[in-house]
Amino acid sequence: MTEREWPVALRGVVESVISTPGLDDRWNVAALGLHAGDDHDRTDPVRARTWGQTRTRASFERHGCGYVQFVRDPVTFVKAALDEVETDDPVLDAATAWVEVAATRVDTGESGGTQWIDWLLRPRKSAVEQRRVPTTSRSLGAVVELTVAASRLGVPEYDGEQLRDRMAFFADVAYRCGGPREREAVALVVSLSEWDPETDRVDADLDAATRTETECTTSRRVTNG
Repeated sequence: MTEREWPVALRGVVESVISTPGLDDRWNVAALGLHAGDDHDRTDPVRARTWGQTRTRASFERHGCGYVQFVRDPVTFVKAALDEVETDDPVLDAATAWVEVAATRVDTGESGGTQWIDWLLRPRKSAVEQRRVPTTSRSLGAVVELTVAASRLGVPEYDGEQLRDRMAFFADVAYRCGGPREREAVALVVSLSEWDPETDRVDADLDAATRTETECTTSRRVTNG
């Protein structure tokens, strides 16, 4: 375990998952973009922005801390970004590395009728849980872009038709270039957003697979009560 530095080198904008203290000693999980810039040192803070009245914002305001985690699993990322996830432990099993951060509010503003707040995240302690040889696949990036577009549906500032065109494209890439986890992630986006691939220009095989996965997800939810 390392004190007061990030567990990985950061450049540009890095997508992460964050756990923040919630109610009843549980942790709220959400996606969070980290703005590190071009010359970030591992001991430097990073900026992060919350939009609207989110649980992450409320927890930052109340507790001023959280656990930033780096994940490669597309399903974990989609759930964090689009669903309401709560856990008993702050660090997810899917985390390849994590860092406890202190969050300080540094700026605020409004865009498209939604208030945003910028936070400075300073590393406290961190650890690397998994080490692996990296591989490059278009599928993970496609799932991330699909998820970002899904999170913007219904926001007046964004063109809904353009968003759906992007989602159709990235869903097709994720399906063609990925494996079972990427296909499950696409199905989750469908079930957790306002997007319906049947009404967009999506490959027929993707549409069928997505519909099947969604039905399985729905069945599991009913079974689990």
